[in-house]
Amino acid sequence: MPTVAIYDIANKKVGDLELNENIFGVEMNAGLVHQAVVMQLASQRLGNHATKTRSMVRGGGRKPWKQKGTGRARSGSTRSPIWVGGGTVFGPSPRSYAFSMPRKQRRLAIMCALSDKVANGEIVVLDSINFDAPKTKEVVKMLESFSVDNKALIVTADYAENVDKSSRNIPGVKTINTIGLNVFDILNADKLFITKDAIARIEEVYA
Repeated sequence: MPTVAIYDIANKKVGDLELNENIFGVEMNAGLVHQAVVMQLASQRLGNHATKTRSMVRGGGRKPWKQKGTGRARSGSTRSPIWVGGGTVFGPSPRSYAFSMPRKQRRLAIMCALSDKVANGEIVVLDSINFDAPKTKEVVKMLESFSVDNKALIVTADYAENVDKSSRNIPGVKTINTIGLNVFDILNADKLFITKDAIARIEEVYA
């Protein structure tokens, strides 16, 4: 089983923790992880781009000229697609880009991402993290103690309001709980801070 050290927010080691190998020691499946990331990003697309068909364009209610006798081609509306200012044929319409993956595949992708962080030494297990009040400088101090100056993800077992508000104004730092755990945020972070309680919750759910 992979073993990691447990630290407090001041980067002082307070113990060791054995991780579940079936969750944090999974072999990387790059194709599955890529599919999970694409699924997550696709579901965030608005898909609200649209064009107007001839029935949506304003005007064009009167027949431009009579059917016969003018020498010109027949025309019933100035909003025909072949006219300037007319409607668009087969243009885009509002749609959803979202698609789904089987539940087992989604979970396996998350386990692959977590295992990758453990294998590369990019995970820090915290004994606990909690603040009496929202203070950004507390999170900044914690990141400095671990020499982190780039993207970081903080994972807590439950929603921690003060931790979330304290990290909200720091560029590249995000706080989520185990319910919102996802592949994109894990891989996007250069350092993953996760509490001991959050690991216990993950092992309970994913085992």
